[in-house]
Amino acid sequence: MNKSEKFETNCIRIQAGRSQHKEHSVPVYQTSSFVFSNAEEARDVFAEIAEGHIYTRYSNPNSDEFIQKLCALEGAEDGIATSSGMAAVFLSMIAILQPGDHLLAPKQLFGTTYLLITNVLSRWGISHTFVDCRDTASWEKHILPTTKMIYAETPSNPGLELIDLKWMCRLAEKHGLYVVIDNCFATPYIQNPLKYGADLVIHSATKFIDGQGRTISGAVLGSRESIKDVKLLARIIGPTMSPYTAWLLSKSLETLAVRMERHCSNALALAQYLEKNKEVEWVRYPFLPSHPQYKLAKKQMKLGGGLVSFELKGGIKRSMKFINALKLLSLTPNLGDSRTTITHPTTTTHSKLTSEERKESGVTDGMIRIAVGLEHIDDIIADIEQAIKKT
Repeated sequence: MNKSEKFETNCIRIQAGRSQHKEHSVPVYQTSSFVFSNAEEARDVFAEIAEGHIYTRYSNPNSDEFIQKLCALEGAEDGIATSSGMAAVFLSMIAILQPGDHLLAPKQLFGTTYLLITNVLSRWGISHTFVDCRDTASWEKHILPTTKMIYAETPSNPGLELIDLKWMCRLAEKHGLYVVIDNCFATPYIQNPLKYGADLVIHSATKFIDGQGRTISGAVLGSRESIKDVKLLARIIGPTMSPYTAWLLSKSLETLAVRMERHCSNALALAQYLEKNKEVEWVRYPFLPSHPQYKLAKKQMKLGGGLVSFELKGGIKRSMKFINALKLLSLTPNLGDSRTTITHPTTTTHSKLTSEERKESGVTDGMIRIAVGLEHIDDIIADIEQAIKKT
């Protein structure tokens, strides 16, 4: 079907072409390679003068369908499906950056992305500068003659701090820089960085895109020109998404809009409850008026997202006791699940960072991150309330 103007329709109705069996639901093309009718067809497909699949490391009907859907939702021209979110992060950087290049990124980053920049890229002669995402006035003075890319996530993990995408893309255009945005927390339902001028958007599809904690996966999206080198590198090194995973994710996208509506309404209600609780030191949620970037969130995001970060009075000791007292919420570092999950970033997702690095990233010792699921909000709040009272 042709692309619709409606997000929900594209989530559901963009599909791979039907086979001779005229199936309603697209099958899983669980095959490593594809055959050709004759030698000439094989030659032309390999030469890229004819369309066709060669090898699932290169392409597959299931991954093509998944990427076609995501492109429609993000406003992208092309993309590549990857085996994990971090594979997508890695590809988006290493396909563009070379030894001698400089990367500019906010201090507020996912712990593994932070380690990729500091421990891996640095070995290959790619330097970096971390800046505070809230101090926009300082960014330009850190741009060097060798700066080639700005990489950021918004909202950030786990502090839920925002980047002004319009401002960032204008800054990058002024200096001729690539902009890569991790849109995992917002999903294409809430914001579309490419519309502001970003070159590439990445996703850990493991999270809200899958929505049920079943698989590991990622994606990189952009214009055909921006994604060209990323796709070539992926074809060479093979961070390939399996056909079954791509099929699963394509089916998951059918419910993305309705799921995000519930995630966000539940998260807002939880954030409002926490803000009124006298045992809570602070709470962070983009659509709370108390969020330092509330006006930007309302301008840039359709909804506030499914994540809430907060800290109880009593710091890290009380945080651990609180988590241990929970009965309903799942203690796991994953997020975007239909089930509400909770984690303590200092001892889990950001544990490999030094205490100073965590501090710079905005991760306090007592911080708790909740990925609000699809359960009834009364049950989520009741579990949190009883755990607070016990500690």
